[in-house]
Amino acid sequence: MNKDRYVRTGLIAAVLVLLADQASKWSVMSLIDLPERGQVVLAPVLNLAMVRNTGVTFGLLTGFGEWGHLLLAGLAICVVAALGIWLWRAETRLAAIALGAIGGGAIGNVIDRLRFGWVVDFIDAHLGDWHWYVFNLADAAIVCGVAALVIDSQWPRRAPADKVLG
Repeated sequence: MNKDRYVRTGLIAAVLVLLADQASKWSVMSLIDLPERGQVVLAPVLNLAMVRNTGVTFGLLTGFGEWGHLLLAGLAICVVAALGIWLWRAETRLAAIALGAIGGGAIGNVIDRLRFGWVVDFIDAHLGDWHWYVFNLADAAIVCGVAALVIDSQWPRRAPADKVLG
């Protein structure tokens, strides 16, 4: 597969993640009309719970004040630019998809920060009384993308033919 196809694959992954993320947030905010801190039980281990996240993933870095959402959005845009460079250099389909998922998720959360001043989080996974942080599809795509990059980095690479022949 040539480099252009990896870039195209990564961009398609980014767009799909971004569309799914924004559609899910729109659904939770418009169709379900989930009240702040209210919840809807979906399964014994899964609820919908509306949270306005002013920080980053898992609510970290929430103390930046009135301009915090713009600072975090700017930081995320810089990260997406770096991911774009990495995508251009991707050597595997898995890396391209992972980078696209991370980028699409980051852009989805940037859109929320610029629209609302906070990120829409609504997925509450739990086991009994132990609840994980409330998150969204963008966060899940970012975490899965990072995990896929770690897995991809552990697979051996074949040396290009010109280096083998020396």
